[in-house]
Amino acid sequence: MTLWQPGLARREALLDEVRAVVIDVLQLAQEPDELDPDAPLFGGGLRLDSIDALDLIVRLEAGFGVIVIDRDASPAESARAMRTLNTLVDRLLAAGA
Repeated sequence: MTLWQPGLARREALLDEVRAVVIDVLQLAQEPDELDPDAPLFGGGLRLDSIDALDLIVRLEAGFGVIVIDRDASPAESARAMRTLNTLVDRLLAAGA
């Protein structure tokens, strides 16, 4: 086992958990592994709207006990964190999830 494998395993597990929350919030009829982690959350990807995004953030913050989007964050920072499932997982990891 290499040094990065435990971190990679944690990231993959977190991605699976986030996918499950997204499926629940959006009431999708898909399996977690069917969600492309690099697909946009808004627009042509998963097509989140502002209500979906707020629900997702609230669910993630409650479930992981971290702040996903800091109130003091710039709009650009918030947008970067919510671009894709992967950027959302990066944000959760940075917040200590």
